Amino acid sequence: MKHSGIMIVIGTKAELIKCMPIMKLLQRRKEDYWFVSTGQHPLREAAKDFGVKQPDFILSKEPETSTKFWSKINNSSIIWCFAMLPRIKKLIKKLKPRYVVYHGDTMSTAVAAIASSRLMNFFKNWNNVHLEAGLRSGNLMQPFPEEISRQICDRFSDTLLAVSDFSEGHLKKSRKKGVFGKIYNTGNTIVDAAHIIYEDAKKRSKMKRLPRKFALINVHRHEHLRSKKEMRKIVDIIKSIKFDAIWPLHDNTRYYLEKYGIMKELDVMKNLKITPLTDYYTFIYLIARCSYLVTDGGSIQEESLVFKKPCVILRHVTERQEGLHSGINFLTKLDVGMTRKLISRIEAGKVDVKDFVNPYGEVGVSERVLRVLNEKG
Repeated sequence: MKHSGIMIVIGTKAELIKCMPIMKLLQRRKEDYWFVSTGQHPLREAAKDFGVKQPDFILSKEPETSTKFWSKINNSSIIWCFAMLPRIKKLIKKLKPRYVVYHGDTMSTAVAAIASSRLMNFFKNWNNVHLEAGLRSGNLMQPFPEEISRQICDRFSDTLLAVSDFSEGHLKKSRKKGVFGKIYNTGNTIVDAAHIIYEDAKKRSKMKRLPRKFALINVHRHEHLRSKKEMRKIVDIIKSIKFDAIWPLHDNTRYYLEKYGIMKELDVMKNLKITPLTDYYTFIYLIARCSYLVTDGGSIQEESLVFKKPCVILRHVTERQEGLHSGINFLTKLDVGMTRKLISRIEAGKVDVKDFVNPYGEVGVSERVLRVLNEKG
């Protein structure tokens, strides 16, 4: 098996999901690669589930729960980030890859970008690559620290793989702000990931008996969880849902709902089914089968475009601005009255899901990514 010379640094399950199509494509071509886990999330079980190889290196002890850090920014997470820098740098010098690839906007992404950059490796001869470059919300504090992380990555990377025309435009406008990497508009690998997972999910999903019409709910952003006022608004919005609704609930979301004393209002909703957090296969199956989505998440906005589902975005700003021009993604700014009316319109069938070209591209994004790397190599 020949070696591709690609070192893929992954910290979270979300990053693994979006890197998975590239990893599977390399495996199908019998090209080896290095899979480096920072240990931010436990990834071994997910790697097995997605059919990619186990991490070649794990740079810190993996957490027993879903994430190493309960809060995104605290003393332990900052110390962890500083510890990761020399470990990644040392591993790069040992492996001598042609490319160091990292995805998204997490702490792992930012430290991988810095550790593989010319700032820490003045005479480096590898190319460091930011996959999913150019996303911008326009507000450094929303989402925090992701908006800062993605700007760090774009400034320290040699190659910037933009997910859309919008993100490519953001990067070009940032030339005067220290973004100098070579820009390629490849599309978003979530398109490939969602299709790969859905084909398997149709065979293995644990939720076969679903309501004919239902809303799928997803709420987990830290800036909302830390605010009783924001969570109060979100619960008031959810209580306006008339369709059946399914909510795979994150542990930390439940914790704050109970802390604020508003979980009991959801427990009495007869049309709301709260479940434990599902695996990604089941979640994609639910997205594909639901009537519409209610979420404060990021990637789920992209998945709504893949499956052409109306998406009610419970946020003040979004870095996934492409969807706002599709006619099916709606930024609510957490205006309770307006959002209730929007949900009512969706449930009444007054929101048309018109045919549109997915701004993130069509199936084959992973091939375009590898084509860019091969051309550069």
